[in-house]
Amino acid sequence: MIVTNNQMRSLGWAILLALCLGMFVVLSLRVHAVSSEVQLAERKIVALKRETLLLETEFQTRANQRQLANWNSVEFGFEAPRADQYFDNERQLASLGQPRSPDAPSPIRVARADTGSANGAPPEKREMVSPLTGEAITLASAAVEADGGAVFADAFGDFLIDASPIRAANAQTAAGEAASGLAQEMAGGTE
Repeated sequence: MIVTNNQMRSLGWAILLALCLGMFVVLSLRVHAVSSEVQLAERKIVALKRETLLLETEFQTRANQRQLANWNSVEFGFEAPRADQYFDNERQLASLGQPRSPDAPSPIRVARADTGSANGAPPEKREMVSPLTGEAITLASAAVEADGGAVFADAFGDFLIDASPIRAANAQTAAGEAASGLAQEMAGGTE
């Protein structure tokens, strides 16, 4: 088999292309390996900075322990708890309690939800009502609206209209114009 010069050149370019492609793959793998090492090093740096900050805080706290001890003994009168100040169980804690005096306010009671009747039936659903007006409350999430943004835009627009000082001025102007128009109609109707 005789190989011509053109076939030899094409074969050389194919080998060169395959070699370049192989070197590109190896180089890209190496770049990814180095970038992952850099990310790992950055994470270690962040962790070391946090640890350094924690140690600096601990050092500053321990450096101020004498000052804190002086403040506790002189200013505040704090002391470390003694062993006889700890309780073994709840009964010892309860034994320290005193009966309520006659003029003491009533104790705070915890609300309890009705979980159903005795036969296990679920409780009836009641509407939420406003504690101020007693009217039923419809939650925004309960309203069946296709576009929440439109609902918000309408509500915000109404708020801006109500809060606008221009609205009052326009209303006074419109009321004046309506009154003058009504007066003209009445005057025109009597003639």
